[in-house]
Amino acid sequence: MEARLISDRQQWNDFVAASVCCNITQSYEWGQLAPHLGAEALYTGVVDDRGQLCAAMLVLVSRLPVLGTYFYAPRGPVIDDPSSPALGQLLDFVRQEARRRGAFMLKVEPSVPDGDESWLAALRRHGFRRTPYAMHIRHEWVLDIRPDEQTLLANMKEKWRYNIRLAARKGVSVRRGEGPADLDTFYRLYRITSERDHFFIHEKAHYEDVMRLYSEGDRAALFLAEYEGQAIAGLLALRFGRWSWYMYGASSNEHRNRMPNHLLQWTAIRWAKEHGCWYYNFRGIPDVLEEGQELWGVYIFKQGFGGYPLRFLETHDLAYKPLVYQAYRRLLDLKRWRDQQQRSRLQRQPQAQPAIGGERTAQAQRSADAHQAEAALPGASQQG
Repeated sequence: MEARLISDRQQWNDFVAASVCCNITQSYEWGQLAPHLGAEALYTGVVDDRGQLCAAMLVLVSRLPVLGTYFYAPRGPVIDDPSSPALGQLLDFVRQEARRRGAFMLKVEPSVPDGDESWLAALRRHGFRRTPYAMHIRHEWVLDIRPDEQTLLANMKEKWRYNIRLAARKGVSVRRGEGPADLDTFYRLYRITSERDHFFIHEKAHYEDVMRLYSEGDRAALFLAEYEGQAIAGLLALRFGRWSWYMYGASSNEHRNRMPNHLLQWTAIRWAKEHGCWYYNFRGIPDVLEEGQELWGVYIFKQGFGGYPLRFLETHDLAYKPLVYQAYRRLLDLKRWRDQQQRSRLQRQPQAQPAIGGERTAQAQRSADAHQAEAALPGASQQG
């Protein structure tokens, strides 16, 4: 076996898509989005004697003021058997790259369920330590879309089925977005949503690149909900391997009572199903499923479609420079304390109504997009 940088996009994607650790954030194209985050992508892998990949890890190389360079593997590494010697070879190779670049740590968040003892043992063996400071929200809502459409509808809450049909009765139609003009429309709605609810979004070029990079093989879908010829909501979904993901959603300030978001989600689910996907990932929900928790409104909306919660393995860090890493952890502890103080002040204020047809609260949307933005201090966007 040999560890090296991988440049063959098809080889990379074929391996990741077929793995039990498949995740869109380990696809080759995700690394090509790294410049929008001020990062560089390293495609590290281990090949066997036949030249076949047996382990892979997309590493984003970023830099922090004062602290310096750090490595982050979003939902990586990708390997079916973490006890395999290939994982050790992969991590040794990444360590060499870290030494060359002066990185002070590697942060990993494998795409495996929480409590996986084989992964926990492997990470301990290779020197990783658990950390409460995650980049990705650990808890997500997943719908198994292998049943037929009638069964999927029957498994939804009655009100959700009603709202899907209500949107059509109220004159809402959903069409596939095509070309720059439709992306402009979606981005205009997204800006309206972000301004209304005070959350971060990227420049339009980021979403243009998402559509461009994943357009091959129809792996990206933009849907627009319209009423009387006017776009009132939009959704962007991606698919990779057996999985699909609800990535971004937006709505105007008008006609939200026509329930366009329920119909948009159902349309995206059908699109993923038509392409042979087994799962539709609605993404983040609260870490603790109790009313009043951040992302609670998001959870209520998503769980109405049926499905189940999926909690991923906790974040693990591997310190290459212990003293710098300790300073980083102290800064995160301070950041968490300040966030908790701010959250306490916000909770004493009147609560805002859900922002997108019950789908997102302003606070939840800020949190979700902070994760997507890969906040400047890695781990700082972790929910308290």
